[in-house]
Amino acid sequence: MPLLKVMPEEKNYEFASGKNLMEIMLDAGLFLDNACGGKGLCGKCRVKVTGGDAGEVTETEKGILREEETAQGIRLACLVVPSGDISIEPLQHEKKHEVLASGYMPDFDFDTDIRKQRVTIHKPTLEGQTPFEDQILDETGASLLEYEAVSEHSMMPGEYTAVMHAGRVIALEPGDTTDSLYGVAIDIGTTTVVCSLIDMLTGEELGHASEVNAQKFFGLDVLTRITYEIENPEDGREKLQKAIVGSINKMVRSVCEDKGITQEQIYEFSVGANCTMMHMLMGVDARPIGKAPFAPVFARARDTAAKDIGLKAAAGARLYCLPSVSAYIGADIVAGAYVCDLKHRKGNVMFIDIGTNGEIVLASNGRLLSCSCAAGPALEGMNISSGMRAAEGAIEDIHINEDGIELAVIGGAEPAGICGSGILTVTKELLRTGIVRKTGAFVKAGKFGEDDYRSKYIKVDEEGKRSFRMTEGSADTEPLYITQGDIRQVQLAKGAILSGFMALMKKAGIGMEDLDRVLIAGQFGAHLPADSITGTGILPFEVEDRIEYVGNTSKTGAYMALMSGDVKRGMEELAHEMDYLELGATENYERLLSECLIFPTFK
Repeated sequence: MPLLKVMPEEKNYEFASGKNLMEIMLDAGLFLDNACGGKGLCGKCRVKVTGGDAGEVTETEKGILREEETAQGIRLACLVVPSGDISIEPLQHEKKHEVLASGYMPDFDFDTDIRKQRVTIHKPTLEGQTPFEDQILDETGASLLEYEAVSEHSMMPGEYTAVMHAGRVIALEPGDTTDSLYGVAIDIGTTTVVCSLIDMLTGEELGHASEVNAQKFFGLDVLTRITYEIENPEDGREKLQKAIVGSINKMVRSVCEDKGITQEQIYEFSVGANCTMMHMLMGVDARPIGKAPFAPVFARARDTAAKDIGLKAAAGARLYCLPSVSAYIGADIVAGAYVCDLKHRKGNVMFIDIGTNGEIVLASNGRLLSCSCAAGPALEGMNISSGMRAAEGAIEDIHINEDGIELAVIGGAEPAGICGSGILTVTKELLRTGIVRKTGAFVKAGKFGEDDYRSKYIKVDEEGKRSFRMTEGSADTEPLYITQGDIRQVQLAKGAILSGFMALMKKAGIGMEDLDRVLIAGQFGAHLPADSITGTGILPFEVEDRIEYVGNTSKTGAYMALMSGDVKRGMEELAHEMDYLELGATENYERLLSECLIFPTFK
């Protein structure tokens, strides 16, 4: 088989002929940014070919890469099909990302579904031949002793600890282990994953680990991952599941080692996630979610053995998946609605989780209306020409003034790109300074006089396309620009979210003056100042003083479900009570969307 040699480490990987370089690298577990899922559109999967036959540079590559780049051997991995051995030098290296793990936490009573009870098995006699099983059931009051609970032990008289779940004994442990009961609360987002280790006896969060979702190798959003399943029917689903399960096991092992416990002391996992991520975690076909009528295979809560999907934990450990409402209102949103107690809030409260999809729930005096908006990955820095995740080197804030451009960069490093909060802030600044009009178009060349500070930041290329220069660049780095295409990506995302916001209010029959509170949840929303949310028109200016940040409510919901059976049942009931509004099927939605695409005007 041909070999892929990765420099400068000189590591070799065998690969099957006929695959493109992106597929080869993903199979080898090598990091590669592929925002468009290998369609040759985003231009982010750049690698430097240092040896071997990579074939002729394609016309698509010529349209994305500069001549000096191709002269240096830089190619797009998704468009290179090696004809034999090939040597490359990766141009991307995975960086530490900022991941939100905390959020608003309401008061609630602990009442875990998993319990432990010490039992004593007595030595049978000829006169008293009570089976061990009957002794255990009599002592615990359980209705069933799982077969695996006794099959894993050489049962002898003595002291044991029964691990109980839903009236059944799911495991038996020699001796008294009642002082050891741990669980893991997990939030699986499309972009990031957070795992928190919980002492289920006290409710204390002992520590957490977080990573970028390992499924990133197969696409940066749910649709590209669903497409991967469609295009790889033999093993696509299995690879997506193994990626996320393996990542969870690694994170849990890390935080357990840090706290001096073992994975065998974990008895339950509780998971909040969007519907697609939940399907992929469970290894269930997610393809129906990607095409009309967008019906998921399941939406109800799932309670199953953790080992069934490969999670490493104690014998008999359980996995609980929070319920969803529909294909695009997932368990993460149900968790948020429950955590924020939307059902019992008086007045009118809007809950918004801003991300690749913008999910919105309007609580109007006890009635819950929900919708999902296809915001796309632009608000997380993807599909942006200089976009990147919120990692070291990402521009997260920017201010344009007569004295120059002020940048805030994550980690204080040299700017390497711009993340979601940065792209929104720069869009707001371009609107505020008049460099971009409310239609989303850059002003025409020559609009500003030579003495106007704004004129030096506008670049016009040979084809007359305009862009905004954020950085000068250096001997080692290229300048960073915001292009007209970038503004259009933000505009589409802004229009989608605002149209959902307005459609729900219209459905409920309320006006802007009737809205009491706007709750912003999620990884991305937590990093957005209120003036960037309203300054770009994602939400109207009128609600700026009503915005409240509630953090990672998906993980909080997973924690609450882990610690309380009543919370589990409450979330399941809530999911059935949430009404879903399909935006595309609402009257005059196209007109509403076109109106919501217009950016706000600064006075």
